[in-house]
Amino acid sequence: MTSARALSDRLAQLLRLEHAALGDFLVALAAFDRARRWAELGHASLFSFLHRDLGLSAGAAFQRKVAAGLLQRFPGVEAPLRDGRLCMSSVAELARVLTAENEAEVLPRFFHLSAREAREVVAELAPREDAPARTVVTPVGRRWPTPAADALHTSEVTPAPGTPDEGLTPVPTATAYPSSTATPNTITTATPTPTPTSTPTPTSAPASTATPAAIRPVTDTVEPLTADLRRLHVTVSKRLLTKLEAARDGLSHALPGASTEQVLEAALDALLAKQAARKGLVIRPRAPVAAASAAPELAVGSEGIAGARRGRDHIPARVKREVWTRDGGRCQWPLESGGVCGATRSLELDHRVPLARGGPTSAANLRVLCHAHNQLAARQAFGDAFMDRFAAGP
Repeated sequence: MTSARALSDRLAQLLRLEHAALGDFLVALAAFDRARRWAELGHASLFSFLHRDLGLSAGAAFQRKVAAGLLQRFPGVEAPLRDGRLCMSSVAELARVLTAENEAEVLPRFFHLSAREAREVVAELAPREDAPARTVVTPVGRRWPTPAADALHTSEVTPAPGTPDEGLTPVPTATAYPSSTATPNTITTATPTPTPTSTPTPTSAPASTATPAAIRPVTDTVEPLTADLRRLHVTVSKRLLTKLEAARDGLSHALPGASTEQVLEAALDALLAKQAARKGLVIRPRAPVAAASAAPELAVGSEGIAGARRGRDHIPARVKREVWTRDGGRCQWPLESGGVCGATRSLELDHRVPLARGGPTSAANLRVLCHAHNQLAARQAFGDAFMDRFAAGP
């Protein structure tokens, strides 16, 4: 019978092989990224290649993308990745604070740390006055056997002052709630206090004596954090989360990377404007803009490519509807591995045969592309040297 010590030695050997293989993979991935080979395969980013072509989960793809970037900037990271001193779970935290000036001192502090321990080191090296903004979606077990389980419920939550949104982060364990308030999902966010020009929203309402038994009253708990921030916790249906993501996609041009607070505030602004219009509280419309002040035709370069666009609305609305419906509101850039990009944010309409080269503004010649792939299509059509005069690389 094989002894426990022999088995332990075998496991240690296999672990060393695993670390070495990971190191080889990350070094090769860094070279792959440096040459932007993922773009040749039709992807908009290294993350998309890792997630779509290699089938990694979003979390694993993100960790490896960050590690590849670190290796390109800090070759000294390779050795601790190869021997297991630096874990993939802490790489993203290390990337937030590692610089050429502090590499010798800071890098060893992350050896053998878990993600939570690494976050503690980051908090020490780069302290924040307020907690970062974060939206957390927590599935909550349904324990209310009535339709009231789909109602909104609010209670106190984590602050999220003025920093970029980190996206909707699934949390595997449900938050503990009294059985009478359990509902499908909870959202954690924070909101600023109303400004003098905003419409104040009451944080509570008088209890109604005629509330139907099947409808649970909504209770609001708003805790002041700073002069401008309030802590708010909302329990919502899965249906609302779907609408929230669709609204975020729609705002991806006007508000790239919009936080949950920004999306909800934009929706409330639209609702309040609609209510004001209904009451006649509208600003007097501006006089029509003279046709002479319309945007001039774009003359593109000395190659004779002129009239590339005939104003912002050169695509008829019926054609836009047909293209958006046909393409399902997703980027149609083909991937070499099969399928399409499928992105739903920063979408644009692209002429397969460029308008500047006589391409028609028809549904057959139009497609939906994300901004990165639209830029890539333009570079393929007109060349890098020409496009560099108008925009940075995709």
